[in-house]
Amino acid sequence: MREIEAGTITEVVARLCVEANEHLPGDIQAALKRCRACEDWEIAQGVLDQIIENYEIADAQCVPVCQDTGMACVFLEIGQDVHITGGDLTEAVDEGVRRGYQEGYLRKSVVQDPVRRGNTGDNTPAMLYTEIVPGEQIRVTVGPKGFGSENMSAIRMFKPSAGLQGIKDFILETVEAAGPNPCPPMVVGVGIGGTFDKAALLAKKALMRPIDSEHPDPFYAALEREMLERINELGIGPQGFGGRTTALGLNIETMPTHIAGMPCAINISCHVTRHKTEVI
Repeated sequence: MREIEAGTITEVVARLCVEANEHLPGDIQAALKRCRACEDWEIAQGVLDQIIENYEIADAQCVPVCQDTGMACVFLEIGQDVHITGGDLTEAVDEGVRRGYQEGYLRKSVVQDPVRRGNTGDNTPAMLYTEIVPGEQIRVTVGPKGFGSENMSAIRMFKPSAGLQGIKDFILETVEAAGPNPCPPMVVGVGIGGTFDKAALLAKKALMRPIDSEHPDPFYAALEREMLERINELGIGPQGFGGRTTALGLNIETMPTHIAGMPCAINISCHVTRHKTEVI
């Protein structure tokens, strides 16, 4: 049994909140440059040039890539042979978010009540997702999520009779309805299977996966490639001005489900798809 101090988790979360907001993942940077090289529409070229310049400035000057520094989504894969000591896990994560957003001068965007509102003032609570896995380490991933894109997400409880075509149509319908609102070029996370809540979580986790990776099942890997191509044929383009690049990537995560259902969730993210991981 390995002991890990709650304070260590706080320190890691605080650091990742800042780093994720200031430095885009390498796969997103590479995709933006690759898409810029393929664009032949002048306005789309100009928009992508500005996006690339923006993240390069953020990288060099260690400032946020976007003014919406997001709601802190924190994923913990906790080894079953780990014992967390010295404090409550949830509070340790929230304290990390609190410190990171304060010390990093990041915008606080969380309200206390969904209807009556009222800013919490420190961007807590975090959206915390825990998973017990083998081993004696904790894998921490922080994914700040802005709501211009989050608001464009959707879930549908399909009957099995809807089949693969139903899922394809739903993905295209959701992206087309989103249009310029999620600040394209976007990244699309798709969750298929599980229950109502699990499908949504799968879609969120899909956004944490590198966009230059593939689903391990060749069937879904082919579906990822097909749907990315079809999304880019919509012509929405960077910031909605038209062009070849509506999405940088599309990742699918799946799990078993009930014989009577086929849940499908789509979590849309903007071109600032931020996530940073560290193993304790």
